[in-house]
Amino acid sequence: MKKNKTSRAWVHDHVNDPYVQRAQADGYRARAAYKLLEIDERDHLLRPGAVVVDLGAAPGSWCQVAVKRCGPKARVFALDLLPMEPVAGVDFILGDFTEDSVLELLEARLEGARVDVVLSDMAPNLSGVATVDQARSIHLCELALDFAARHLKPGGQFVVKVFQGEGFMDFRKQMEGAFALVQVRKPKASRDRSAEVYLVGKGPQTA
Repeated sequence: MKKNKTSRAWVHDHVNDPYVQRAQADGYRARAAYKLLEIDERDHLLRPGAVVVDLGAAPGSWCQVAVKRCGPKARVFALDLLPMEPVAGVDFILGDFTEDSVLELLEARLEGARVDVVLSDMAPNLSGVATVDQARSIHLCELALDFAARHLKPGGQFVVKVFQGEGFMDFRKQMEGAFALVQVRKPKASRDRSAEVYLVGKGPQTA
């Protein structure tokens, strides 16, 4: 009974969520589009002709934003464990970013191009065990950070979703060691009760 009540409450909140309604009206696949739009308004990530990599892309709302903001000359690459309906102008890879073979495929698609922006909205499949899920989430953040550090252009930017909790401060310190500037963003479209924030890294530090 409790689970049914929780499910009904979620459906009620979702249907009445103003960002869900806006997404439907604006043609975005998910309310998450407004998180990236707000971050981009503040941090000016997405520029015409940019090379963008979107990790954890499904269902594709961030790709939609990237294509719209970066224009027809942009190169947008996306990756997710889950299938994603095609987005015009996006090169999508279906696969697990934690697997070396999938990472190698993404790197091959880049054909040596340096990246302007790496976006990571990745989250693990939840086990229901909070400590395990947090550890998995931080691991995905670390993998995304490693990719960004190796592939971003000088002056490139990295946006990563991180859940506050065990390991958050350690990961933030890793980012501060990898970028000239790291800032925390909590977009209005991010639900208040969610522990998620986004870290924005600017200016990769060269080794």
